[in-house]
Amino acid sequence: MKICILGGGVTGLSVARLLDPARFTVRVLERAPVLGGLCRSSVVDGFTCDHAGGHIVFSKNKAVLDWMLDHVGRDNIVEKDRNTRIRWHHRYVPYPFENGVGHLTPEAKFDCLKGYLEAADRRERGEPCPTDFENWVLWKMGRGFAEHFMFPYNRKLWECDLSKMASAWVAGRVPDAPVDDILKAAVGLETKGYVHQAKFWFPLTGGFQALTDGIARACPHEVLTDTPCESLRRSGDGWVVNGEHYDFVVNTMPLPELAKVFEDLPGDVRGDIDALVPISLVNVLVAMKADRPLDDLSWIYLPFEDQGPANRITFYSNYSPRNAPEGHASYMAEITYRGHYDFDATKERELLQGLEHAGLVRRSDVVLTHHWHNRYAYIDQDLEFAARIARVRSWFDDSGMLTLGRFGRYEYHNSDQCIERAFQAVEQIEARARAGDRMTFEIGA
Repeated sequence: MKICILGGGVTGLSVARLLDPARFTVRVLERAPVLGGLCRSSVVDGFTCDHAGGHIVFSKNKAVLDWMLDHVGRDNIVEKDRNTRIRWHHRYVPYPFENGVGHLTPEAKFDCLKGYLEAADRRERGEPCPTDFENWVLWKMGRGFAEHFMFPYNRKLWECDLSKMASAWVAGRVPDAPVDDILKAAVGLETKGYVHQAKFWFPLTGGFQALTDGIARACPHEVLTDTPCESLRRSGDGWVVNGEHYDFVVNTMPLPELAKVFEDLPGDVRGDIDALVPISLVNVLVAMKADRPLDDLSWIYLPFEDQGPANRITFYSNYSPRNAPEGHASYMAEITYRGHYDFDATKERELLQGLEHAGLVRRSDVVLTHHWHNRYAYIDQDLEFAARIARVRSWFDDSGMLTLGRFGRYEYHNSDQCIERAFQAVEQIEARARAGDRMTFEIGA
């Protein structure tokens, strides 16, 4: 069976790595000159930095975690204790915010507890779960937690009116602290959230791209860079990609980019895909002189406007001693945006002023910044998204073509979940090929 995989990011490479070369002839097409997609990294004047987000090597699925560690290389890995904070005005508060309530001012602590108990009472009396995110926060956490963290942070991250955003995506993404944890934290008894992620791993050298580089090196199939998919159409029981016939196609390109080259995509499916508006990201390396190590933190959240445009800062030189030259340190700042965003001298100044106001840098210590734009970074979870994407996925799953990946399937997944999806997909591809069945798929929710 001859298979074409569109996209050489973590999902596409993982599928290719897993497909048995004795049974499948596979070609991966990647439009960029370098593999990795959202997992790419670069070295700038001796500073390593990732192009997108704050990746870590971690999975709740032990098989996936072991697979990731093996492909990074067990001799190229650093084990880290997660230490995550919120920069709440001029103090550090443990993350998740509910677990850090004891670190707030007395007034804010009262607001949060009062609002939380009022919300719990409303739920107990049968108030239904709201379908929009803004009212879900009030329903679940109360006004105090909403006003002191959830609203300012999420408005900054999602760049939208939170009442226009659905609440269906929150499971597994928004921490849900037990009542006992909140009460203990409020009276000064330390509690921890996200205990399943107490440890994580990171490549010693190469940035997060060391993972996709390792997968690519182990891949037994043809992988082409600088090779975009320029045309795609059905041909009998198969597909024609760039004029060449394949029995089967696995797409990991962003769906809006796929729709541009998919010649016979049905109009209703195209309409649903056209409505998938991306939330973009500029990732900024902030490199500094440092006469002492950074605070022992993994990453922090910046919810407030006076902290500048970034919503999250990764203490990137803490991830590996090789990420910055001796006598230096580095942050990775994430700024989300919709539409167009020029990271020019003015935007750089706003970022550094905000970080200085938050107590993170002295601008005189900054030796360079470098940035990367990512058009597709976060998924716009508007009120119509769930129904729209369900129709799109259903059509593809029944079409004889599989679409996977964070933006190939529009699933709000981290890299380990993308790899887990690749495991599931390959299992189904191999089973259907053995049975001679038509290629239809049942990929989990």
